[in-house]
Amino acid sequence: MVWIAVAVGGALGSMARHLVNLEVSRHFSRPTPYATFLVNVVGCLVIGLLAGRVASEKLHMTTTMRSFVFVGILGGFTTFSSFGLDTFTLAHGGDHAAAFWNVAGQLTVGLGGVAVGFYLGL
Repeated sequence: MVWIAVAVGGALGSMARHLVNLEVSRHFSRPTPYATFLVNVVGCLVIGLLAGRVASEKLHMTTTMRSFVFVGILGGFTTFSSFGLDTFTLAHGGDHAAAFWNVAGQLTVGLGGVAVGFYLGL
């Protein structure tokens, strides 16, 4: 059931992402980087809000519901929100070095991966 929840949530999140791209491109000359920026900020705000409510026990979510929302919807909408929550969790837990290296590593290796992939694709 969790796999189905993730799949359905992922489809909904991806459709929402596409809608943001379309709407942003109507107001600006191009959707990138504006749509990506908006999606990442909104995704981070939502995942932080939900994680805080779950952590404070103001919101109860079953494992399936968490997977549907966090992995499915938000993962389909933007994985940057997961990156943000992972980094915040490390820092909030006192592991500042791991939080730093998570940011530095994902940015440098991720951007490096884009460059390598681009040139391999030429």
